[in-house]
Amino acid sequence: MTMDSTPAGPLMLDLDGTVLSNEERELLLRPEVGGVIFFTRNFESRQQISELTAAVTELRPTLLLAVDQEGGRVQRLREGYSLLPPMQALGDFYREDEIAGSQLLRDTGWLMAAEIIASGLDFSFAPVLDLDRNHCAVIADRSFGNEPELAFRAIKLFIDGMHEAGMAATGKHFPGHGGVVGDSHLQTPEDSRSIDVLRDHDLRPFELLASSLQAMMPAHIVFSAIDDQAVGFSHYWLQDVLRCELGFRGVIFSDDLSMKGADLIGGYRQKAAAALAAGCDMVLVCNNRAGALAVLDYLAEQGPAEGLSGLSAMKATRSWSWSALARDARHEDTVDRLRRII
Repeated sequence: MTMDSTPAGPLMLDLDGTVLSNEERELLLRPEVGGVIFFTRNFESRQQISELTAAVTELRPTLLLAVDQEGGRVQRLREGYSLLPPMQALGDFYREDEIAGSQLLRDTGWLMAAEIIASGLDFSFAPVLDLDRNHCAVIADRSFGNEPELAFRAIKLFIDGMHEAGMAATGKHFPGHGGVVGDSHLQTPEDSRSIDVLRDHDLRPFELLASSLQAMMPAHIVFSAIDDQAVGFSHYWLQDVLRCELGFRGVIFSDDLSMKGADLIGGYRQKAAAALAAGCDMVLVCNNRAGALAVLDYLAEQGPAEGLSGLSAMKATRSWSWSALARDARHEDTVDRLRRII
């Protein structure tokens, strides 16, 4: 089979199971597709997920292969992988012991990234930049903390480790999900705070880390005192604030368009059109094949996408093998230190 080197398109979608079906092979060859996100249902073992990612890469090596491997509650690959604590546990450890915490944060970022890359994936959608402790149930301990400056320092160390392993970093959920109680998977949360309040708190990690991140993912939240559109569909948020004010030059991924937080815009075609028009470079449609097909048809009608060359920055820049990691003293030592705080 000849590998298809068509550049990545603006849609990231998912797969149904643990092997590629013939239908999915045809789907992944469509030029509008640019990436695949993997979930727990796609995973049985390290060998199996490596074979699945290899099959996708052999079919079309330009596709971005991603997963949510934050740690804590959000770790899609578990059996055979290092157990990662919630990031809040790492942030708290750093607060108590800055020297030991700094090393552990950097090493954990490296560990997560190296294991993901060893499995044939390019990146994890990480880290979370949201500031929270227990206000927003869907964020909570996924956050490194609720103090802007401390969270920034902890996150930067984690990112440094990811970069050392060869993984691009994605900050989420711009401009901050920690200030709302509602879960954007289930509704469109509304945050009534002013832009000045956000600049002094939630926006700080995004501002301070804008030059360290290769990608951003906006939240499906309406900041009603600032703009009437959810962030991922807002020209104001993505262009005026993220691009112009914060100077961010990387990739913008939409959050999943299947989430209820995106439904105010309309159907899948409308959601994709609005996200791309606002400034998203790639849109995600997960757990809804009909929705993904609707977006594919919409994109095909628009003609070839332009300006997507920046997506290649999300490909892994180093290679790792599980045999090499098994011999790596840093890997063993980091796992041992993590056990003490989980």
